[in-house]
Amino acid sequence: MKFMLSRPLKRAARLGFWLGATFCVSTALLVLALRWIDPPSSAVIFAWELQSGREAHHQWRPLERISPNLQMAVVAAEDQKFPQHFGFDFASMQKALSEDRRRVRGASTITQQTAKNLFLWHGRSYVRKGLEAWFTLLMEVLWPKERILEVYLNIAEFGEGIYGAQAASKNFYGTSAQYLNRWQAGRMAAVLPNPKRMSAKYPSSYVRSRAATINRQVRQLGGYGYLSWL
Repeated sequence: MKFMLSRPLKRAARLGFWLGATFCVSTALLVLALRWIDPPSSAVIFAWELQSGREAHHQWRPLERISPNLQMAVVAAEDQKFPQHFGFDFASMQKALSEDRRRVRGASTITQQTAKNLFLWHGRSYVRKGLEAWFTLLMEVLWPKERILEVYLNIAEFGEGIYGAQAASKNFYGTSAQYLNRWQAGRMAAVLPNPKRMSAKYPSSYVRSRAATINRQVRQLGGYGYLSWL
C-alpha cells in the first residue's frame, strides 16, 4: 500500500518548498547586487548603534584606496589561506576545535566573518551558523576575492563604535587608510580578535608584540605579491 500524505501535510510541504525557494533566490539576488553596490552599513553596525544610542564611526573606501599594508596585515593575521580557499578552512576549523572549543574566531575565514558581520546577529545557534555558511557560500560564488576583502575591511570593527579601515585610520592615526604604514597596519590587524579590549591607538605590549609577529608573517607569505590576484 502506497504511503499517502494527507492534504494538510501536502499543503505544508508545498508551502515549505516555496518559502525555502523564495529565501534562496532573494538572498542570492541580494548578495549579487552587493557585488557592485557598497552597503551603507552592516547588521553589526546597526546593532551597535541601536544598543548604544550613538552613531558609529564608519566611512566607506574602495579597496584601491586602502593601503596594501593593511590588506596584507589582515590576511596574515586573520586568514592566511584566503586567496586559496572557497570560504571555509576545514583544516583550521578542526585544529581550533581540537585545541579549544571556544576558539570560534580562530576557525573563521575572512569570508565567514564578512558574512556574519554584514548580514547576521551576535550569538551562537545552529540557525545562525547555517545562515553564516549559506551567505559565505553565496559570496564565494558571486563575488571575486577582491570584493570580499574590500567589504570586510570596510565593516570590520577596529574599536568601540569604530568600523572600517578609513574611520579607524582617521581616529587612531589622523591619516587616510590609503597611507597606513606597515606598523600602523600591523597594530590595526592585531586588535581584530577583540577590538573592544585592545587598542591600536594606545597599544599594549601584547598588541605591539602581536603586530610585530603579523609583520613577520606578511614577509613570510611573500609580501604584497601574495595578493597578486587583486
